[in-house]
Amino acid sequence: MGDQSDGDKRAGVEDKNLLQYDCLHSNMSHGQTKKSEVKNRRYNAADSEENAQIKLLFQTGFDEAELKSYISVIHANVYQTIKVLYDGSKELAQNETDSMKFVVSSENKEIGEKLSEIGGRLDYPRLTKELAEDIETLWADPAIQETYAHGNELQLPDCANYFMENLQRLSDANYVPTKDDVLYARVRTTGVVEIQFSPVGEHKKSGEVYRLFDVGGQRNERRKWIHLFEGVSAVIFCAAISEYDQTLFEDEQKNRMMETKELFDWVLKQPCFEKTSFMLFLNKFDIFEKKVLKVPLNVCEWFKDYQPASTGKQEIEHAYEFVKKKFEELYFQSTAPDRVDRVFKIYRTTALDPKLVKKTFKLVDETLRRRHLFEAGLL
Repeated sequence: MGDQSDGDKRAGVEDKNLLQYDCLHSNMSHGQTKKSEVKNRRYNAADSEENAQIKLLFQTGFDEAELKSYISVIHANVYQTIKVLYDGSKELAQNETDSMKFVVSSENKEIGEKLSEIGGRLDYPRLTKELAEDIETLWADPAIQETYAHGNELQLPDCANYFMENLQRLSDANYVPTKDDVLYARVRTTGVVEIQFSPVGEHKKSGEVYRLFDVGGQRNERRKWIHLFEGVSAVIFCAAISEYDQTLFEDEQKNRMMETKELFDWVLKQPCFEKTSFMLFLNKFDIFEKKVLKVPLNVCEWFKDYQPASTGKQEIEHAYEFVKKKFEELYFQSTAPDRVDRVFKIYRTTALDPKLVKKTFKLVDETLRRRHLFEAGLL
């Protein structure tokens, strides 16, 4: 896998290769509006929380220098977010029927223009108290809050509210990012990123080391890596189930969940994965459970036959099980008869929840161990 000589190295441990698909968006938070004027002012970043969680849980964590290295990323996230919101409010004011509710107050327009200009730069200034106060003022404007409520149209990153609510801390002269800040930060996955870890923790010697190769699921990324992955132990496919009402970065007419469906189908049919275990992470459940009570699941073409059955927690579970069943059906439809014995597991995940991530990877570890024992004739 990748450099085959690396894949064959052994040092008293067994290497297991995992391929993680961060599918699109499963894992891209691109701030854009649907209108051509701001089409190229997208929030150009993808989720990195799974990788950060692995480093926090199964490796040495982040030292102070590594935490500080995220300051520029986090500040960039702040500027990009407020730009998407301000530019988005102007677009919505021009195109929505009830346009006046998207009009920023006259006293805040100058602030908005200034912040939009900063957010459009290639290099961002460090976030100062003065700039943080400007952002807080604009964030509190009713038009910006109304625009935020239309985040699915703008494709706002999930970190938007978190960073907007922590501006004073983020702008402190002595600011050092917390672990949560790092998990919320968005750094785009491009090419192939390798992470090595033991799923039971570095202080518990399991004798096994996992090598996880994180790849971007975006259309323009796939050609970079698909030819590399012969002989991986498992594919971890991350699908953001909360994004059923959002559209793609590359194609504003394409629903993200429909793209996820097509990517999953494509991956399942790749010859290099014919004997590979598949671990499907239905991710961002925390966002899904809030959204599904407000936005009907059947707004997505794939889920058009969905019928709500209840309210509250029961409805959340009903909706989740429906989505899970759709993926299960797709798996078996897309899997050739001679491949049906490969391992296929589905996990409900929230990448920002460290306990859940740790539990999930331990379950993946147990599944793969049993698979290897079975193939060796020991089970």
